[in-house]
Amino acid sequence: MKAGRQTKILQLIQNYEINTQDELLRRLREEGFDVTQATISRDIKELRIIKASSPDGKYRYATGKDGGKDSHTKFYSLFIDSVLSVVSAKNMVCIKSLPGMAQAICAAMDSLPWKGVVGTIAGDDTIFVLCNDNACAAQLTQKLCEFLQDR
Repeated sequence: MKAGRQTKILQLIQNYEINTQDELLRRLREEGFDVTQATISRDIKELRIIKASSPDGKYRYATGKDGGKDSHTKFYSLFIDSVLSVVSAKNMVCIKSLPGMAQAICAAMDSLPWKGVVGTIAGDDTIFVLCNDNACAAQLTQKLCEFLQDR
């Protein structure tokens, strides 16, 4: 019963933008699971489900697992909350962040497929992104700067 319920919770948060435990409770009941708020709280903790900012600025439940919409959500949330500036120089992009945040941002960035990105390296508050060419670096810089304008 527990494994089936937790599998369904993961499916629901992947397929729908679920913002509250009440909404998750309602959807689980619609799927035939007789659960309480306390059970959902325990499941969220056990599954390590987090609340992450989505591109529209709302917070929703996410797994934080790599390779999908959750990776994008994690990157976007970290990026808009922690990045101070983005500039390009030839085929490199330099991202300045709050102290201590560069490695987390870089790890989230590495989990996403960025066209033309050869590799990244992070320090404490700086990330360098190596791109295939100058045009790729300029395009990446423009896209990342658009994220900062969304704040």
